[in-house]
Amino acid sequence: MSLGEFFGFGGYSRPAEGYMSAEHLIFVSCLTLLMIVFAVVWGLRNKHKSDRQKNHTLIAAAIAIDAVELFKIVILCFRHEDPMHWVYVLPLFLCSIQLIAIPLAAFSKGRLKEASLDFVTIFGVLGAVLGTYFAGNNYAVYPVFSMDNVFSGITHTIAGFSALYIMISGLASMKKKNIVFTTAILGGFCVAAYIANIFTDCNYMFLSRGDGTPYDIVFNLVNGNPVLYPLSVVALFVLYIAAFYGVWFAVTKKKRTPTSVEVKDEITV
Repeated sequence: MSLGEFFGFGGYSRPAEGYMSAEHLIFVSCLTLLMIVFAVVWGLRNKHKSDRQKNHTLIAAAIAIDAVELFKIVILCFRHEDPMHWVYVLPLFLCSIQLIAIPLAAFSKGRLKEASLDFVTIFGVLGAVLGTYFAGNNYAVYPVFSMDNVFSGITHTIAGFSALYIMISGLASMKKKNIVFTTAILGGFCVAAYIANIFTDCNYMFLSRGDGTPYDIVFNLVNGNPVLYPLSVVALFVLYIAAFYGVWFAVTKKKRTPTSVEVKDEITV
C-alpha cells in the first residue's frame, strides 16, 4: 500500500471493512491495550514523584496529541484541495476538546490547571471508547488502516492515556469547588459547537444528529427534534459529569477521622 493510498489522496481504492468488523475491533483493541499498559506503567512509576515531575509525561502527551491532529488537518486540507477545509475539522467534538484540555492541564497553573485535569480525567476514557469502538461515523466509511482511522485512533487513545495517567499518578484533584468550572468548560464548547453547526454543515459535538454513533439512540427517541435533541445530548453530558463525580467521591472517600471525644472514650475503655 502506497503512502498516497494511506492518506487517501484521490480517494480510497480499498473498501471499508465496516463498523464493528473484525478488523475494526482488533485494531482499536490493540490501541486500547497500549493505552492502558502505558498509562499504568508511567502512572505507577511516577506516583510518588512530585507534581512537577509527574507533569512531564502530561506535557509529552499534550504535544503528541496536538502534533498528530495538526498534521492530520494539514493533510486533509491538501486532500480536499481547499485551504479552508480546517473550518470543518475544528476541535469542537467532545473527544477533540482534549486537544485543548490536555495542553491546559499540562501548561496552565492554579484553578485552571485543576479544572482542566478534572475535565481530562472525566472525559478522557469516555472519549477514547466512543472514538474507537463506537466510531461508526469513521469505520463505516474509511478502511481501518487509513489516515482517517489510524490518526483518529491515536488521538483518542492519547486522551484516554492522559486520563488514566492522571488518575493513577495522583494528579487529579476532583475538588467539589471545581465542578462548576469543569462543567463551564464543556458548556462553552457546546455553545461554540452549536453556533458552528448553524453556519456550516458540520455536526460538532453531535448536536445536530447521531451520524452512526450511540447518539442515534437519543436522536431517534426524540424523533430528531431540532430543539429536544441537542438539549438531550447536553443533558447527558451534565448527567455523566455528576455521575463521575459521585462515583469518584464514593470510591476515594477517606475514613472519617475520629473526634477528640471519640479518642478520649477509646483511651478510657
